[in-house]
Amino acid sequence: MRTQQLGENPERTQEAVLMYIKRTGEVTVADLCKELSITSMAVRRHIAGLQKDGLVDSRIVRQSRGRPTYHYKLTEKAEGLFPTGFQNLAVDLLDVVFEQSGHQGVMDLLSRRNEKMAERFQVRVANKGIKERVAEVAKIFSENGYMTEWETLPDGNFIIFQRHCAVHDLALKYRQLCVLEPQLMENLLGVKVTRQQYILKNDPVCGYLVPNIESEQSEAAQI
Repeated sequence: MRTQQLGENPERTQEAVLMYIKRTGEVTVADLCKELSITSMAVRRHIAGLQKDGLVDSRIVRQSRGRPTYHYKLTEKAEGLFPTGFQNLAVDLLDVVFEQSGHQGVMDLLSRRNEKMAERFQVRVANKGIKERVAEVAKIFSENGYMTEWETLPDGNFIIFQRHCAVHDLALKYRQLCVLEPQLMENLLGVKVTRQQYILKNDPVCGYLVPNIESEQSEAAQI
């Protein structure tokens, strides 16, 4: 699933499809064939993949003659793939807070944001087992641009890992973001997590170990 933002010069065909739809508003298969110089079969294959990822939607336009035509447009989810000024705004706001209150002021502001995010997402993890919560937390972070996946380890514990940091440039300046990220996970999971890999220390991913407390509780009950 695509989560990284698109640049002005797309490198892959699906990126080119998204960019063209963005510029045009609504397109047909014929439009894309002409723009990208590829076959209708290839266009339909790319469109199907983008629809599966929830990035492209369609509607049927009926003609006075001939068959109805499918028109394709971007979903709200796809809009997040295009560059915005939010990153610069975030940097400017944190810079202002830092000038006024130093690192503690930045920490206080981001901590409050963490609390609000936890409140908003609690409903998605409530009354779920630890494995279901791990899956949901990975989904939440992935929806926010972190390319997050999870696995069950051979010992029964879990690992959550992020292949992309959605706030990488901002975190280079304000490491408080990196402190609060596992805290948000802990709040939603209800267990202590341990960062084992860290992108800002040149690891390929940020990896978090999540203990399977249900397994531990089961083992303790048998003793």
